[in-house]
Amino acid sequence: MDRSHSDGTTVNTMGDYHVHLHKHGPYDGIGPPPGQYPIDHIEAYVEVALARGAQEIGFTEHLYRCVESRPLLGKWWSADPRKDLREYTKSYVRSERVLSLERYVQAVVDAKDRGLPVLLGLEVDFFPDTAEPVAEYLDQYPFDFLIASTHWLGAWGVDLRDQAFEFDRRGPQQSYEEYFRKETELAASGLFDVLAHADVIKKQGLRLPEAPMDLYEELAVAAGRGGTAVEVSTAGMFQPAAEMYPAEPLLKRFHSHRVPITLASDAHVPDHTARDRDLAVEFARSAGYTERIQFRKRVGEMVALD
Repeated sequence: MDRSHSDGTTVNTMGDYHVHLHKHGPYDGIGPPPGQYPIDHIEAYVEVALARGAQEIGFTEHLYRCVESRPLLGKWWSADPRKDLREYTKSYVRSERVLSLERYVQAVVDAKDRGLPVLLGLEVDFFPDTAEPVAEYLDQYPFDFLIASTHWLGAWGVDLRDQAFEFDRRGPQQSYEEYFRKETELAASGLFDVLAHADVIKKQGLRLPEAPMDLYEELAVAAGRGGTAVEVSTAGMFQPAAEMYPAEPLLKRFHSHRVPITLASDAHVPDHTARDRDLAVEFARSAGYTERIQFRKRVGEMVALD
C-alpha cells in the first residue's frame, strides 16, 4: 500500500470506510432483496452520510457472502475438530452466500459514474492458506481499498451470538491468544489495506479480566511493519461490548507505531451510515491521532483528521 502526505491540493473528505448494502440473515422484506442494488438504495446511504458530515462512503461488501468466494475460500470450517461448530458454520455460510461480487462491483462503479461520492471496497475474511490467492484474484477489480477481518477461528465465528459458548469452552485466555495470533498474521501480511474491527472478539461482551497489552503490542507492531491501517469503528458501541473498536489501549498502541486510521460505522442499513462519527473523531484524537488515511485505487494518502 502506497502512502503520500497531502500537499494541500487534495480535497480532504471525511468518509465512512466500512458500509454494507445488505443486512445479514433471512430477507425481511425491508430494502432490496439480497444481490439487488437499485440506485435509490445506494443514494439513501449517501444522503444519510452527507447529513452526518461524511462526504464519501466506502462500500465494503463481505467477500464470503458472494458466490464467487466458494472456490476461493474453500470449506475453511471442515477441519475443525468440533462437530457442532462445523455443522453450524456450514449451514450459516450456505444461507449467507447469496450475493454476486460481479453485480456488487458493477453497482458501485455505476454509482461512481453517476457522480455519487462512493468508493469501491470489500471486506475480506482472512484465512492464511488462501490469503494470497484471494488477493491476487481481487486484483482484477477496480477496488479503492480492501478491509480485512478475522471472523472465524476454524469453524468458530468469534463474533456470532449463537456461538458465544465457544469462548467459555476454550477459555478466555486461549480464545484471545488464538484470535490475536491470527489477527497479527493478517496485519503483518501487507495484503490488505485496513484492519476491520481489530478486536471484534469482544463483540459479545467477552473479555479478559485485564487488557492483554502483550497481544495488543504484537498486533500494533505487525500492522506498522506490514503497512496496514486500522479502522476506528463506532459499531462496537451498539453491541454487547458497548465500546469502540479498537479498545482505547489498543488504539494507543497503534498510534505509537504510526499505524494510520480510517473511520467506520459497519453500517448494514442506510440509517446507520456514519453513525456517531463525531465520537469516533474525538476517540481518535484522544489516542493522539491528528491525521487519517484516505484511499483511491488502493493508494493511501494522509490527510488531516478534521
